Amino acid sequence: MKVKAPIIIFISFVVIALGLSIYLQPNDFSLCPIDEKPITRDGCKPVDAIVAVSGGDTTARTEHAIKLYKNKWAPILIFSGAAQDKTGPSNALAMRQTAINAGVPASVILIEENSANTQQNAANTNELLARNQIKSIILVTSGYHQRRASLEFHRIVGSNIAIQNSPTYDKDWSWYWWVTPRGWWLAGGEFIKIIAFYTGAEQ
Repeated sequence: MKVKAPIIIFISFVVIALGLSIYLQPNDFSLCPIDEKPITRDGCKPVDAIVAVSGGDTTARTEHAIKLYKNKWAPILIFSGAAQDKTGPSNALAMRQTAINAGVPASVILIEENSANTQQNAANTNELLARNQIKSIILVTSGYHQRRASLEFHRIVGSNIAIQNSPTYDKDWSWYWWVTPRGWWLAGGEFIKIIAFYTGAEQ
């Protein structure tokens, strides 16, 4: 019996959506209780710092990083990102203020305010990591952006710093992203940028 074309199309659609979901958002804490304090199991131990990069739903990324800090996954918070509106404060400074308002001590927050893209996030944050002798981080960004951010950070810091990924869902990227045009636009755009990363075609 021949399989009807609509069924083939639907199955292909599901497979592509599932594949992109898994590939774009690596999560090193899928088996760890990040809503609780770290445990002694391998891969679920605290690190030196939590790094959150701005962009997209910056508020959600900031709140996720704050939650990790409050659950004692790291003693330092790092926020990275230039100002989207050049007449106002940098994204990193705004993220810092959000954390302070949430009860995080200002003394444990580091910021870099000059990064306008993911490559610069990695390069400029690496300078902070080296200056503060940080050897392990949890990298926080939106789910669709996690893979590319991780690639850029690994390329810049090399093997000097252990990087673990903790993506967050947000207003732009939920578990049902595949039912919205914006979800496919974000997923497709990131996939193209990842290809550019591997081919050396990115700017």
